[in-house]
Amino acid sequence: MESRGDISCCSAHRGWARAWSPSPCAFLGSWSLSGSMEPAFHRGDLLFLTNQIEDPIRVGEIVVFRIEGREIPIVHRVLKIHEKQNGDIKFLTKGDNNAVDDRGLYKRGQHWLEKKDVVGRARGFVPYIGIVTILMNDYPKFKYAVLFLLGLFVLVHRE
Repeated sequence: MESRGDISCCSAHRGWARAWSPSPCAFLGSWSLSGSMEPAFHRGDLLFLTNQIEDPIRVGEIVVFRIEGREIPIVHRVLKIHEKQNGDIKFLTKGDNNAVDDRGLYKRGQHWLEKKDVVGRARGFVPYIGIVTILMNDYPKFKYAVLFLLGLFVLVHRE
């Protein structure tokens, strides 16, 4: 199983870019697109995120981060924290269901994430509410069937 760890807000509509703009206390929603965080989150779970910039990042916390050159943010757990003598914090992440840490996902030459890479932090979720969106992306025939049925419903119920 390929575990990408991707999450994206309304990915089927690509409307997530506006929702991902950093804000000190925004409460955002997002669909889990992979199984990399199972059993904590499953594909299709709606995640609720906050972005409290002043809060310190802790080991075990689930963060959403962006990697330069990647379109979709990733959600994984903080595995290790490295604090420099000057107080700067760097951290390493890993998907709960992945065998290795995320260094292979980071941009070439990057071994740690910084606070500037964090988009948000997971604070809660609603299970499987986004599975229809994921199914429509994964199986185009399913998407066309749903659209056909919706169109048929509209035609049948016209006044």
